[in-house]
Amino acid sequence: MTSAQQTQSMGVVSYDEMRVGDGAVRAHYQDYASWLSAMPPERVRQKLKEADVAFHRVGITFAVYGEETGSERLIPFDIIPRILPADEWQTLESGLKQRVKALNLFLEDIYHKQEILRSGLIAPEKVLQNSQYRKEMQGVDVPGGIYAYIAGVDIVRAAGTNGSAGEFFVLEDNLRVPSGVSYMLENRKMMMRLFPELFARQKVAPVDHYPNLLLENLRAAAPQGVSDPSVVLLTPGAYNSAYFEHTFLAQQMGIELVEGRDLLVRDGYVYMRTTRGPKRVDVIYRRVDDDFLDPRAFRPDSMLGVAGLLDAYRAGHVTLANAIGTGVADDKSIYIYVPKMIEFYLGEKPILQNVPTWECARKADLDHVLQHLPDLVVKETHGSGGYGMLVGPASTAAEREDFRSRILANPDKYIAQPTLALSTCPTFTDAGVAPRHIDLRPFVLSGREVRVVPGGLTRVALREGSLVVNSSQGGGTKDTWVLE
Repeated sequence: MTSAQQTQSMGVVSYDEMRVGDGAVRAHYQDYASWLSAMPPERVRQKLKEADVAFHRVGITFAVYGEETGSERLIPFDIIPRILPADEWQTLESGLKQRVKALNLFLEDIYHKQEILRSGLIAPEKVLQNSQYRKEMQGVDVPGGIYAYIAGVDIVRAAGTNGSAGEFFVLEDNLRVPSGVSYMLENRKMMMRLFPELFARQKVAPVDHYPNLLLENLRAAAPQGVSDPSVVLLTPGAYNSAYFEHTFLAQQMGIELVEGRDLLVRDGYVYMRTTRGPKRVDVIYRRVDDDFLDPRAFRPDSMLGVAGLLDAYRAGHVTLANAIGTGVADDKSIYIYVPKMIEFYLGEKPILQNVPTWECARKADLDHVLQHLPDLVVKETHGSGGYGMLVGPASTAAEREDFRSRILANPDKYIAQPTLALSTCPTFTDAGVAPRHIDLRPFVLSGREVRVVPGGLTRVALREGSLVVNSSQGGGTKDTWVLE
């Protein structure tokens, strides 16, 4: 792929992860590029077929909403990895740890002393009237002050006008029930199975210890006085889009996978129904949203949760990971303030910057957004998965007018960002190897210390020119290599 084949997004040349502007291969990709150039095309096609068969057999699927052909399909997997050199990863790792530390301190603060609100740094109504803020958690102490044990932080790399210098930005934080780690682990297993010779010739940092790290953190979060905690993973059930991940992680950690109907609360404690009678549960790694966790406390029509769970949690008899109420910290209207949180709580300058963001609740920002809709990406503050979003340069006049009406009706529900030229990585397509836009979701685990598994889930927009990488909207994934 030459420099002429670099993609351009909205007039800005995208940063090519593998090659520089003149087509030369970047230093950290050179060994892989030599191997790839010597690989016969027919072997590539055969390996792609092997990967599809293996993923189908394992059942690695994801729901693609809106498709009429069925609710589940295989996530496309690309065999060209995204490679990060050690120095770039060190910067990312430091920035991720810093950010998640600040977010946990923010959550501890807003449910207790609310110092950041009293300081005027964030208007109280931004937090206290946010739909994700849970008043039920006010004054509730959580083990170690940790609210987000698992965080998935979405990172993008943007380029300057010449595509020569790439800078990382945080696109959004995911603290409620972040998903995707199972695909990171399975992608690595698949690459090692298909191309063992690659790992023999390159020092790639491992990721397979993630389940052990997660289990260690969950066990350490048990209520006080519990020496041998019982840990379970609470899933909404087989119809959830990430059910494969739930079953995979439960199996990898050696813990029980349960649904709400498998649990009960008795005398303020949570128990799991077993053939030998009720067994106490100490830690719940929950993959169920707040609203559905406890029909007595939140949505009374929920069939997914456990009646009385909130009371047991507030009493300190069970630990939930992540904590109830973490969603307020990954709301897109709060995202804007994370750099200020880092300075407020840690006294440090942010290592990783946010994408520049306009808050439509502000009159000046609103005017700017409405005047520049064709150039911006507009997002719902509570949206996720690439839904409820307008990509201005790819939109029609009718779509922009529809969004204009929505924004004017509820300006506080929207933010806007510039249309970044996301970096690209060579990807196998029907037409051959071509650049496709990517992002990166590293996974940050908080416990006695904050740890980041090297790499993360690289998502790729498979349609030419598309900037939407979400698996739920047809994106694919790649293995992510951090060179040691």
